[in-house]
Amino acid sequence: MNDLEAIKNRRSIRKYKGKPIENEKREILEKLVQRCNEEGNLNIFICYDDPLGFDSKLAHYGNFYNVENYIVLSGTKSNDLDIRAGYYGEKLVIEAQKLGLNTCWVALTFNKNRVKKFINSNQSLVCVIALGYGDEEGHVHKNKDISKIVTNTDDLDIEWFKKGVIASLLAPTALNQQKFKIQRTDNKAIISISGFGPYARVDLGIVKYHFEMASGHETTVF
Repeated sequence: MNDLEAIKNRRSIRKYKGKPIENEKREILEKLVQRCNEEGNLNIFICYDDPLGFDSKLAHYGNFYNVENYIVLSGTKSNDLDIRAGYYGEKLVIEAQKLGLNTCWVALTFNKNRVKKFINSNQSLVCVIALGYGDEEGHVHKNKDISKIVTNTDDLDIEWFKKGVIASLLAPTALNQQKFKIQRTDNKAIISISGFGPYARVDLGIVKYHFEMASGHETTVF
């Protein structure tokens, strides 16, 4: 499975089997975590075999079951922390999908008191990603019409740009609101927040990763 196939196959999964993640897969993920932290100046780490991270009323309210592994996204507070966390967090999500694992971005419905114990006082928690072997198929989220997120539909005639936009529509966003716009400028794209929404800047980072990976072109976000 390549990255594009992983993007198309990924679903947000909330129910898990409780099956341990094999050591060889952990090693692959840990190496990628290290690279993401170095490139993104982040403090990402994975908690394995820890059901307490999702042992809370909020987690049960969010219909999370048997979540025993999760990715913690944190870093030194800055204006672009959420964007970087979204970008590199999604990079890990796609790698997990290629390894046959499932994931779900989680902003609120987890045990924050438990997770914060693993983070230094000078670090800010952004959100977490549930990780493991899913016990459900998940649902394909409804996408906006492609013409609603581009500023100039004529740009969709350009192959690399259209590939990036299509991949962006497959990106998970908070409440599936897809509050972003994309425009082309020469050989780059500009991705911006459209309106307001919870964790919109994390979404921006996720969309940025999808667009760049699918199109092979750089983006600017704001």
